[in-house]
Amino acid sequence: QVQLVESGGGLVQAGGSLRLSCAASGFAFSRYTMGWFRQAPGKEREFVASISWGAGNTYYTDSVKGRFTISRDNAKNTVFLQMNSLKFEDTAVYYCAAAFPGTPVSVGGYNYWGQGTQVTVSS
Repeated sequence: QVQLVESGGGLVQAGGSLRLSCAASGFAFSRYTMGWFRQAPGKEREFVASISWGAGNTYYTDSVKGRFTISRDNAKNTVFLQMNSLKFEDTAVYYCAAAFPGTPVSVGGYNYWGQGTQVTVSS
């Protein structure tokens, strides 16, 4: 039974911070690239950040570089997304996903998905 459960979303003022968590189970977490995607109303789901299985490589979409940080704790089967200096444009449902093999940045490259958590940034 594969599960990816996101938490930590909510409502925050522009300039504020949130930390998203994704608890994984039912697969070999430490061998998978983990990623975060987001989808705003009326828009396509887009890549936000990813971290390789060994945590040696991280990737970010340009719009979040310098503001968001992805990390993982393989002992706890958990991946995090620290979001600082939040902007209205960051408002979306955020999804945790797992990929094998490689370190993809496309939706199609990911095998497992969580249910999503809402992040709303007010101005």
